[in-house]
Amino acid sequence: MADTADTRTPAQIEADIRRRRETLAETLDEIGVRVHPKTIVGDAKAKVASNIDHTLGRAYVEVNRAVTDVRARFVDEDGAPRLERVVPVALVVVGVVGLLAFSTRRRKG
Repeated sequence: MADTADTRTPAQIEADIRRRRETLAETLDEIGVRVHPKTIVGDAKAKVASNIDHTLGRAYVEVNRAVTDVRARFVDEDGAPRLERVVPVALVVVGVVGLLAFSTRRRKG
């Protein structure tokens, strides 16, 4: 059989016990902080804020991409308007506004 005798002195054993108690106390304090309701609520708020920031960032990128795409359809590389595309859209807008104005007058009259 192997010799399992402890060769530490009583002072070394006591010092080891003190270190382990301190480590255990720190661990318990850490656990206490992690499970405290304020910590849980704070973590949840931070996660929600992070998700909102991420979602808003993605939305900004998508809107920016859409605006760039629309602009590219109506403006050429030099920044000049593409009249062959702008004029038909302008006519449609004027027509819709005219119809809305006409229908509003007709209801009142």
